[in-house]
Amino acid sequence: MNTAPRIQTLSVEPAILYWGTPVVLISTTNEDGTSNLAPMSSAFWLGWRCILGLDACSKNTENLLRTGECVLNLASPAQVGHVDRLARLTGSNPVPAAKQMRNYAHEKNKWEISGLTPVASETVQAPRALECPVQMEAVLSATNGFMADDPMWKVGIKVFEVRIQRVHVHPELLMDGSTDRIDPDKWSPLIMKFQKFYGCTTEQLHPSRLGEIPEASYLSPDVERARAASRA
Repeated sequence: MNTAPRIQTLSVEPAILYWGTPVVLISTTNEDGTSNLAPMSSAFWLGWRCILGLDACSKNTENLLRTGECVLNLASPAQVGHVDRLARLTGSNPVPAAKQMRNYAHEKNKWEISGLTPVASETVQAPRALECPVQMEAVLSATNGFMADDPMWKVGIKVFEVRIQRVHVHPELLMDGSTDRIDPDKWSPLIMKFQKFYGCTTEQLHPSRLGEIPEASYLSPDVERARAASRA
């Protein structure tokens, strides 16, 4: 006897599948030594590596390919206004055609526009955004194409793998009595879902069996490499 619950589903075709990911402000170094700052949210982490999906014509993409380094600044809901001021601005000049279509404008002074404070990094040239609770210095490890099976789209997106070299956090994010562990009850990332901003509740919904595994068991050899990294 079939006892499956009667749950209705629909076959739909949303233009984007933007289910919700943390907002990342990426800072990179321009050719003249100044820096570019731009928000994105196509990112995920494994160990001390991060995968970034970026528009191939963006200034950050150009800078990352040239310099091989960046800073990933994670915003909280407190920085949502700063992040939104950077929307539809690009460091590329002239503005790429795809961004012209979406009414982007060129802006050189993005730090001033955002109201965020650039501070020196320890292992890369690009600055960190002081107000962001998490700031990760990273170097480029690999570059990949995307949608290689589509002649129109395959040139439009780049996928980068970056290796983290330093993790800076605001002290209040740490677990009580710890110098390295982030307390998930204290960290609330700014989330973007379907082009809109949302906060992330810090209330734990249910005990986690995965949470019983010691974090140290996931320790990556990249951590030891990061300890040896120094800014050139």
